Amino acid sequence: MTINMIFGGNEVIGLTFLAAKKMKKSVTHGKRIQEVSENDITFTEEDVDELLLPHNDAMVISLIILYFKIKRVLVDPGSSTNIIQWRVLEQAKLTGNIIPVTKLLVGFNQISVTTQGEILLPTHAEGITKTTLFEVVDSDMGYNVILGRPWIHEMRVVPSTYHQLLKFPTPEGIKKIRRDQTVARKMNAITVSNSKGKESGK
Repeated sequence: MTINMIFGGNEVIGLTFLAAKKMKKSVTHGKRIQEVSENDITFTEEDVDELLLPHNDAMVISLIILYFKIKRVLVDPGSSTNIIQWRVLEQAKLTGNIIPVTKLLVGFNQISVTTQGEILLPTHAEGITKTTLFEVVDSDMGYNVILGRPWIHEMRVVPSTYHQLLKFPTPEGIKKIRRDQTVARKMNAITVSNSKGKESGK
């Protein structure tokens, strides 16, 4: 599988990762041209046609977890764990399935959160189901779920925050999950608002 970032024409000027097979290469008039097969994961300018630009949005999606469509799901490659809010499990009447394991999660700003336990739940994405381990927290982080590297790597997902798109390989070919850009912007506005409130309270 080859992953390309293509910005116009056939000339690849972004970052390329080689995974499963060698990429075919040819040289034309001094430029390197790379042939893209249907099994390659490629992002092009067409992927941003429906986006509000410019943007600096986080990757926020909706995802089916168990039998429920969960909104405000943050896909965060910077997170080493998958996290789900206690209130989501409470509304789904799943708190009885929580495994009583307490852990201390520490963010990049060194603020720590003690988990309420952990839970195994099936996540469904475009026909692919994975049993996913979530750490349960009861906090005001805003997002209902954070999908970190464990889910991203298990799904072999390639996220592009610029394109606001997830792409991943399946037996039926490359599938994609599009962003909820409106939700992402609302969450960003809430975060900025909360930050200003804390500053004014100092």
